[in-house]
Amino acid sequence: MSSTRQDAWTHDEDLLLAEMVLRHIREGGTQLQAFEKVGKKLSRTAAACGFRWNSYVRKQYKSGIELAKKQRKERKHNSQYEESAKGKETEQAAANLEFPPKESTRSGEMMEFEDLVRYLKTLYEKANESSLRSEDIKSHEMRIQQLEKQLYYLASENERLIKELNSIEKDYKSLIEIMERARKMVEVKKEDNQQKI
Repeated sequence: MSSTRQDAWTHDEDLLLAEMVLRHIREGGTQLQAFEKVGKKLSRTAAACGFRWNSYVRKQYKSGIELAKKQRKERKHNSQYEESAKGKETEQAAANLEFPPKESTRSGEMMEFEDLVRYLKTLYEKANESSLRSEDIKSHEMRIQQLEKQLYYLASENERLIKELNSIEKDYKSLIEIMERARKMVEVKKEDNQQKI
């Protein structure tokens, strides 16, 4: 059994934790499952991952969490829609591929060899089309996952930059106040000098 780590968290570990938790939220899983998976990858306990998420990382991914919840809702809605559409599609495909085809048989006659070959070719073509569609779907799903990772990274970067901008604005206001005080002090000294003269 490997020992659990207790050293400081790196930025990459925080990113992995955020990515895994957001993926579980999006896919309808629990955060506890995400903590366990990340813990195994990072040699940390699930409790340590949960503590890190709740104490630090979650605050940086507020917009990402909202987006993941929204995607989970849409995914649930789409899966229900797709299931009903698949059922209709399967029924339609079965109706289109009846064997033997009605037009090729006459009452009581056997199907001709050419008709059988034509029917099998049609089946083969439809099978190829469906396999190409499934490959397209897989490639699109992979692209979506890449874009989602990029989106979460950019969201965290955006939140970091907003915090940095707020800090710079505070520093700027403080600098303006200091300069204003210095200007007033110079005016007071000038007035004192003029009174002495």
